[in-house]
Amino acid sequence: MKSGVIVLLSLCLAGWFGAAHADNNAAPAASAQAGAAKRGTLYRVRHHGNTAYLFGTIHVGKPAFFPLEDEVTGALARAGKLVLEIDIRKPEPFQAALSKHAFYPVGESVEHHLSPGVLVQLKRALDVAGLAFEDVRHMKPWLLANMLVGLDLERNGYERSHGIETFLLSLADKQAKDVRELESAEYQMSLFDGMPDAVQEQYLRENLDELGDGNALKKAQALIDAWATANNDAVEAFMRASLLEKSASSEFTQRVLLDKRNPEMATKIEELLRDDETTFVGVGLLHMVGETGVPTLLRRRGYEVEKLY
Repeated sequence: MKSGVIVLLSLCLAGWFGAAHADNNAAPAASAQAGAAKRGTLYRVRHHGNTAYLFGTIHVGKPAFFPLEDEVTGALARAGKLVLEIDIRKPEPFQAALSKHAFYPVGESVEHHLSPGVLVQLKRALDVAGLAFEDVRHMKPWLLANMLVGLDLERNGYERSHGIETFLLSLADKQAKDVRELESAEYQMSLFDGMPDAVQEQYLRENLDELGDGNALKKAQALIDAWATANNDAVEAFMRASLLEKSASSEFTQRVLLDKRNPEMATKIEELLRDDETTFVGVGLLHMVGETGVPTLLRRRGYEVEKLY
């Protein structure tokens, strides 16, 4: 799996490509339909009488995705607080992290860090996206890759304004719930900025390849469909296929974005379970699956983990 699609759909990065050049969009409105099909995956974790609900999200979507399943909205209603990877409503820490980790300093630009062939490929992709090279030349390759993948999703109807976090936040606001973060924009972006120049170029090239041949969109649609139908077998198969790829994107996603962060998330959820107040935790879908997923890690640590669907 050589694209940044899994990054944007399963990790809290969906606003990144837009924040570099656009304002935040409004929260998605709930559909008038009664009830909803099961979407994502929902777990209940218990320890010494305390409860945390874990819900797998994606960070772009469509209006038809809402309202969410009654089990999800009911779990959130019972919770005293909503916990997300990051609070996407906070622009200041996000912009500060962008400036620090996603842009080159004055006098330096991306063409100094790319081979001629990849630079030509990048300019071609920017033309397709309707962006001028001069406007983005100070962005690092990892941000350019994520931004272009995100814009491709938006052009095909998958908008960050209809991301699941945005909907959950709108419900939390209406219910006057406390909102907390598992991580920070600073931390998330520092992980990408830690890639060496050569790996960043490869990451960009792989994503440009898949944007060019349409595979980025096909993979996005497959994962979104799996989320929208609560098809956990398809999500697991998606992950197994990614492990077979020998690419910068798949290796970075598995080693850093999942295997490093999942234990950290599990530890923070353990801390939340020490609180008598019920908690609703929403994290990217791929943090929820596999032998190194957050639910499995919590079960191994002795917590009662029940898959609700």
